[in-house]
Amino acid sequence: MKTTLTQFRSYDRSVRLLLANQFTINLGFYMLMPYLAQHLSGTLGLAGWLVGLVLGVRNFSQQGMFLVGGTLADRFGYKPLIVAGCVLRTVGFATLGLVDSVPALLVASAATGFAGALFNPAVRAYLAADAGERRVEAFALFNVFYQAGILLGPLVGMLLTGVDFRLTCLVSAAVFALLSIVQIRALPARRGNDAGDRGSAAEDGIVTQWRGVVRNRAFLLFSTAMIGSYVLTFQVYLALPLEVRRLGGDGGSGTVAVALLFAVSGLTTILGQTRVTAWCRERLSPGQALVRGLLCMGFAFVPLLVATALPVPGGGAGRWLLAAVPPMLAALLLALGTMIAYPFEMDTIVRLSGDRLVATHYGLYNTICGVGITVGNLLTGAVLDAAREAGMSALPWLALLVLGLGCAASLHGLHRAGRLTRTAADAQPAAT
Repeated sequence: MKTTLTQFRSYDRSVRLLLANQFTINLGFYMLMPYLAQHLSGTLGLAGWLVGLVLGVRNFSQQGMFLVGGTLADRFGYKPLIVAGCVLRTVGFATLGLVDSVPALLVASAATGFAGALFNPAVRAYLAADAGERRVEAFALFNVFYQAGILLGPLVGMLLTGVDFRLTCLVSAAVFALLSIVQIRALPARRGNDAGDRGSAAEDGIVTQWRGVVRNRAFLLFSTAMIGSYVLTFQVYLALPLEVRRLGGDGGSGTVAVALLFAVSGLTTILGQTRVTAWCRERLSPGQALVRGLLCMGFAFVPLLVATALPVPGGGAGRWLLAAVPPMLAALLLALGTMIAYPFEMDTIVRLSGDRLVATHYGLYNTICGVGITVGNLLTGAVLDAAREAGMSALPWLALLVLGLGCAASLHGLHRAGRLTRTAADAQPAAT
């Protein structure tokens, strides 16, 4: 932690503020979202399909609008979009706690999702621009603050929701309101490095701007290859908890094991990210780091694959250990793989953009990976169900292992072909 704090202090005020902002954004978001479904189905008594609709609208309005948010950030500057996103989320979260009609809930849910689409690409593009040559290390710190918010948010939310979920919504809204004020007062205005071309870009129009990004074939290939990394890491929230519940049950011991999953994932990143990034910077090229990160994510499912060959104890400590230890090892390896890959992944997007329309590239990247996560989770769920019915418990873990190896092989091919080292000069024709 001392190394992390030392690095944090070494950056300019804008970078430090962006890192603190991301922690606060995740704190406010994750103190509310894990408990929203229970509020909708329990307190408000909505049918299951309506709960799914409200949550689905939030996800779609964020994932589907990332490209719009990134485009607006490149046109109007990063700060206005960051502030607008935080203000919109303030309104959305407050509304979620104050209304009970389905139309109002849908509007509030859409607002909270669109808010994320506004500030996420802008924050990453701003951080990349102000960190300069140190952006790999900056994104490593970004991941630390990101995970710290994810880890602390649900704990705060649990305490507040124990009193009243509406209190959780209002506190979360207050967090975003305070964040909005701080950013209005303290965050310097910032435009991308392509600001000199902004006049011609405006004349070209948004469609022409998007067409230039879509023609960036190296960027699209990289984005497609990285979908697997997001599908794999999301299993900390999907397949791993389901496996813990399958063996450990829904009682207190199963709940403890699931909580340990999230704690292992978050604490590993917080304590180890800066050291892992420093080690990779000294010994690996960006492409090699990405390949090794994906390999690590794929091999994360080997402990679960091995566990399927072991006899399942009837109960007691042996069954709890079988339910908890392999998933925790998987969560640890997934966190390690993310620590290896994430800073170089964010840096590669900037390099493939040629330092032009960076927020737009981040927006499209997030949209591609978001769609991939949705499809990947549907397929993972289907495989989990099919494996359980057929008595083939090893099948999901084998499929996820193959996915990791396949994505690593794709990245290795792009690295060997020089597709991950595109320069600004290479990108210029496509961007214009």
